[in-house]
This record gives sequence, C-alpha cells and structure tokens, in this order.
Amino acid sequence: MSITIPSATRRIAIFFNDRQYYSRLLRFALPIALQQLIFSGLNLVASVMVGQLGDTAVAAVGLAGQIFFLLNLLVFGIGSGAAMFTAQLWGRRDIPNIRRVLGLSLTLSMIGAVFFLVIAEFFPAAVLSIYSRDPAVIALGSSYLRIFGFSFLFFSVTATFSLVLRSIGEVRLPVSVTIGTLLLNIFLSYVFIFGKLGLPALGVNGAAYAILISRSLECFALITLTYYLKLPPAGKLRELLSYDMAFARIVLRPVLPVAINEILWSLGITAYQVIYARTGTEQLAAMNISIAIVDLAVVAFIGLGNATSILVGNFIGSRDETQAQVYAGRSLALSGIGGMVIGVLIFLLSPFILSLYKVSPETIGYAQKILVISCSFLWLRMMNLVIFIGILRAGGDTRFGLVLDGFIIWLVGVPLTAFGAFVLHLPIYLVYLLTMSEELVKWSLGIWRYFSKKWIHNLAETVSEIN
Repeated sequence: MSITIPSATRRIAIFFNDRQYYSRLLRFALPIALQQLIFSGLNLVASVMVGQLGDTAVAAVGLAGQIFFLLNLLVFGIGSGAAMFTAQLWGRRDIPNIRRVLGLSLTLSMIGAVFFLVIAEFFPAAVLSIYSRDPAVIALGSSYLRIFGFSFLFFSVTATFSLVLRSIGEVRLPVSVTIGTLLLNIFLSYVFIFGKLGLPALGVNGAAYAILISRSLECFALITLTYYLKLPPAGKLRELLSYDMAFARIVLRPVLPVAINEILWSLGITAYQVIYARTGTEQLAAMNISIAIVDLAVVAFIGLGNATSILVGNFIGSRDETQAQVYAGRSLALSGIGGMVIGVLIFLLSPFILSLYKVSPETIGYAQKILVISCSFLWLRMMNLVIFIGILRAGGDTRFGLVLDGFIIWLVGVPLTAFGAFVLHLPIYLVYLLTMSEELVKWSLGIWRYFSKKWIHNLAETVSEIN
C-alpha cells in the first residue's frame, strides 16, 4: 500500500502538470474545437430556422442530410486515411510524398462526390423513401436534395485539403476559412428561408441554396490561400498527380480499411435513422433535434481527437514511439473526465434550447428523454472518439479500427436497436438507449488495444522506401 499510493499520486501529478503536453495539445485542439463549436452552433441555429417551418421540414432536411452524411464519412475516411500518412511524413518533413498522398486522396474523394451527386439529382425520392413513408417528407426532401447535391463537389475538395493541412499542424487556415463560411451560411439561410432583403421566401430550398453558395466560396478561398501562402501541400498539378501504382498500393493498403470502415459505420448510422424514421415523424424530428444539441458537446472532443492524432502521428513518424504512447494515454484520460463534465452542462442547458423549437409537445417530450440518455453516455462516446481518431488511426492501426468501428455497429448496435423498435415496440428513447450497447463494446476493446501497444505502425517508413 505504501508503494502503490505514491505511485498513483505521482502519475496524477504528472498528468495535470505536463505543461509541454497541454501546450502542444491546445495549439491544435483549440482552433479545431472552435471551428467545430461554431459549426455545430450555427447548424443548431439553422436547425432552429428550419424548425420554424414545422415537423415535416425538420424531418425532410434531416433525411436529405443522410445522403450527405454518407458522402461526408466516405470523404472523411479517405482524407483521414491520407492524414495518417501526411502526419507521419511531416514528422520527417517529406513534402514531395505529402503532395502525392494529397493528390491521390483528392482523386478518390472527387469520384465519391460525383457518385453521390448523381444519386441526389436523379434518384432523390427513391433514396429518401428508404428512410420514410411520409409522402410530404419525401417530396420536400427531394426538392432540397436536388439543390444541395451540387455542394458535394466543393465539399470533397475542401474537406480533403483541410484534413491534410491539419495533419501537418496548419490548423488556423482551414479553421478561419470554415468559420467565415459558416457565418456566411447562416446569414444566407436567414435571407433565403424567410425571404429577407426583398427576396422571396424559399423555405427549405432556401437552406439548400445557402449551403451551395457558402461551400463553393469556401472551396475557392481555401485553395487560393493555401497556394498564396505557399503551404507544404501547395504543389503543382503534376506533383499532386505524380504517384504511380506502387505508391497508390502502399497508401491504399491502410487507407482502404478506413474508407470501408466509414462506409460500414455510416450505413449503420443510416440503419439507425431508418429505424427511428419508421417509429414516426415526431419521433424522427425528436432524434434530429437531440442530435443537433448533443453535437455542441462533441466539439471539444473532436478538437482533442484531431490534436492527439497530429501529435501522435508526428511522434511515430520521427520514431519516438514511447512519447506517442504517453500522449495518447493522457488524451484518453482527458476525454473521459471532460465527457462527464460537458455531459452535465449540456443536460442543464437543454431545456432552454428545446424551448426555441416550434414543434409539437410530443416531439419536445421525446427529445428531453433522448437527451438524458445521450448526456449520460457522453463520456463513453468521447473516449471512443479519441481511441479511434486520435490513437488507432494516428498509429495506422486501421484493420483493428475497421473491426472496432465498422463491424461492431452491425454485430451489436443495429440488431439490438431493430429488435427493440420492431419486436419489443419500445418508445423512441429506449430504442436509442439500445444503441449505446455498441459504444460499450467498442470502449472495452479499444482500451485493451491501447494498452497492448499493437496499434503503433510507422507508415512513413513504408512510403519512403519506394522513393
């Protein structure tokens, strides 16, 4: 006992007094968290604006957003897979290979964007009917999606550039551009939805036009400033496309599990959404409202996860695996503690936020119960976020990540949720509670993987060997 207590006390003291860790972490985490906070906050404002149009509008925009959600995760999978390499390559200051990885990921992201654009333009009703049987929701969502779909092209380029810039520590530019874009989007949404400044009120379609204009300007601004400032990814077109098949195979070997994982996970989330939608329009609206509110809680941890990924990846690339393990562990502990604190804060603020929505009392009642459950499990979800983004992906452990995030949702979460909704006929908030079984299993396996140290793989060495 006399040995264990001082050892534990010493570890706690080191955890809270490691100024170098917190200084490095905050340098990257704060701008990213600020970006995500503004993003979620303005999305919430946009959600409130659409909420003024009624339950059908909220449900329609939420369902149309599921198509973008699939693209978002595909692009995020490709971009974050590329960022695994570029973070480690930046540890060696290997700029030519950073540009090759960026070029390859841009090519793949654009292919995905074109595919989803075709779906949005030519088959919107067919796709939305998978989620809902309400003709009014499908009609309104289809109209919104046909406009919204053109923003996919701009988004895929912007997101890929942003992820690579972040991975090499250039966080301020993408954050600044995104913040400006989001502010513009909320202004345009207000003008177009409600018909201000002499323009006609476009309702839900106005929100789609606002997003399209904002994202096109965001893409132009980010690329222009990246090249104007001569940042490391700013290569000539021939440099970006100078990869060959041998290079592509080396990069895609760990990146493909990431992309497959994102597809499987996003399809799992889509399955959840289908289950929620089949319980009724009010229940679906309650879920969409609750998700928008809880997203406010997630922003700090997205910053933490991405900052951890940058630091851990740089350490692995420079062959300092011991420090990578230490920093990963501290971020993991920080996410658990922070998740508990922020979960309580969001729960306390939720009554005020819910009062801003002009939806039915039944929808508000469902949303309140869903938020209680979501805030209670927030610490678990945030630890999983850091395990997955900040640790496994930074270490190139993408195959285990595929099992953890891509398979468990289908083996555990979706079956239990469907059973609760369609067999037991549970209310929506208890159906949502069953989805937390997935998080519990992921957390258990993720903690085990971290302590095993098998997640550390030096990807930069494999790329450098072929050049």
